[in-house]
Amino acid sequence: MAQSALGFGEFGLSAEPGSDAFWATAGGPLSVRADDGGWMTLFLWRGTEARIGFESWSDEVPLRRWGATDCWYAQVRMPQRLRVTYQFLADGQAYADPFNPAGAGGDRSIAATPDAPPQPHWPLVGADDVLPLPRTRLRWASERLGGRRTVRVHPVGGGGPLVLLLDGDDWLYLHPAMTAFDAAVAAGDVPPVTLVFLPAKDRRTEYAGRPEVWRAVRDELLPLVAESGVPGDPDRLVVAGQSLGGLSALYAALEFPELVSRVACQSGSFWWTPGAMESADPFGGPVGGALAERLRELPDLSGLRVAFDVGEHETPMLPHCGRVEALAERCGAAVRVSRSASEHDRAGWRHALLRDVAWVLR
Repeated sequence: MAQSALGFGEFGLSAEPGSDAFWATAGGPLSVRADDGGWMTLFLWRGTEARIGFESWSDEVPLRRWGATDCWYAQVRMPQRLRVTYQFLADGQAYADPFNPAGAGGDRSIAATPDAPPQPHWPLVGADDVLPLPRTRLRWASERLGGRRTVRVHPVGGGGPLVLLLDGDDWLYLHPAMTAFDAAVAAGDVPPVTLVFLPAKDRRTEYAGRPEVWRAVRDELLPLVAESGVPGDPDRLVVAGQSLGGLSALYAALEFPELVSRVACQSGSFWWTPGAMESADPFGGPVGGALAERLRELPDLSGLRVAFDVGEHETPMLPHCGRVEALAERCGAAVRVSRSASEHDRAGWRHALLRDVAWVLR
């Protein structure tokens, strides 16, 4: 879009771009309605040439310079209802948006269009903030999986059913799940639970139809959690996973029903079949992938409660997720289906995580 002599007045910024008065009042991202019913969103960067990197939703967007000033900007068209993680890429480094108080780790920020639904209980976390960590830290040296990993455990509201958070480090260091669950339980929106943050060493292999992972969880991790002395109920285990983690969570429920009967799944990678990740078009295989085929073989899932969520802007994912959702319900599972205001992005799944854990425990 061509530069306007009026600057960015339509976004509520009246001072001359690049001036001291401008930077004193600058904020971001700032959105106004676009002609197509979506949004035009202004991103600002002060310094040298840079680009915006979005998580999944869009290709990188180059910033334009305002005259000879240190003001770089992009006006990006966004659809209705979108929450997305982004970062500025400059001089070979990644940076959070210094004008945006909503961060995700030290080098990422979260943008949301004005019509994106709220995410109650999730605090604003700046790029320089250090997230609190659970006090209980377990060293898990797995004989089945090999190697060592650190698993953190946090009882919320005195503890309760175990909630196994796959990709646990993301929920510890990028998105403050511990704080969010504390707030949700205190408000009565989620029952007391015990969170178990499980990191992955190689998620492409661990989460892709690998039974050893769930044997290790059953035979090694859960006894380790029980021995820690943290209050928790392993007989009411919830597995929460996203993307490949969502695939693995539902896989566990199908193959280890005595272990997993409650699943909160966001954007499960249900396109997956053996070899799909090496394909030029991973989404181009059978709709619903390997798990849809497995579901067709299962006569009764009446003991399973599973909440499915997927980003409404994840166009290639929607047919795969829809097929698995329908088959799970046809097999007798108690199923909840929703769509989040996001693409394939953990920032968009945060509300579904809290809400769906509460639902599967109902």
